[in-house]
Amino acid sequence: MKLAERKIYLASKSPRRRELLRQIGIEFEILQLRDHAARGPDVCETAHPDELPQDYVARVSAEKAAFAWQMMHKRRMLPRPVLAADTTVVIDGGILGKPAGTAEAIEMLRQLSGRTHQVMTAIALYHNEQSWQLTQISEVTFAALSEQTIARYCATHEPYDKAGGYGIQGLAAVFIRHIAGSYSGIMGLPLFETTQLLEEAGIRPL
Repeated sequence: MKLAERKIYLASKSPRRRELLRQIGIEFEILQLRDHAARGPDVCETAHPDELPQDYVARVSAEKAAFAWQMMHKRRMLPRPVLAADTTVVIDGGILGKPAGTAEAIEMLRQLSGRTHQVMTAIALYHNEQSWQLTQISEVTFAALSEQTIARYCATHEPYDKAGGYGIQGLAAVFIRHIAGSYSGIMGLPLFETTQLLEEAGIRPL
């Protein structure tokens, strides 16, 4: 079977995840989940009270994959594996999501300045009534950032669709002194771990 015949559905609107799947030659079709609708988002990404960050990110990715799997069946789409992911930034045990505006982005970068934080990316795969899931955790150390640097960065478009208010693959690369873990995981889709799950569904990039 040719790789192109083993296409998957990706339940994510992230351009970084699309780029990473293309990097390893995985064909995919987007199953877009709604963030905003009259009835509310398809998957609630608000952390539950006292929910630990690793539990939170695993739950959200699993719920995204399950909802997309149901959507595929309801629309009578061609059955294929469904992949979903969720990424969060964690510092001092607290979750940093996507900043709602400039003030929140500035505050997030102040928290990250000169310190080490964790980036957790959970991935979930549904196929043939089976499911697989894992979470990859990396550590990222920022240099100390001046207020002027933070302000200039937050004046760009970069912080506002990314957990923690920054993207390692963009301008914020100059902030990062050290990483321990998966570069692609910090981007939003750890390729080694994603390949492991895809192989469970019979899809092998190589």
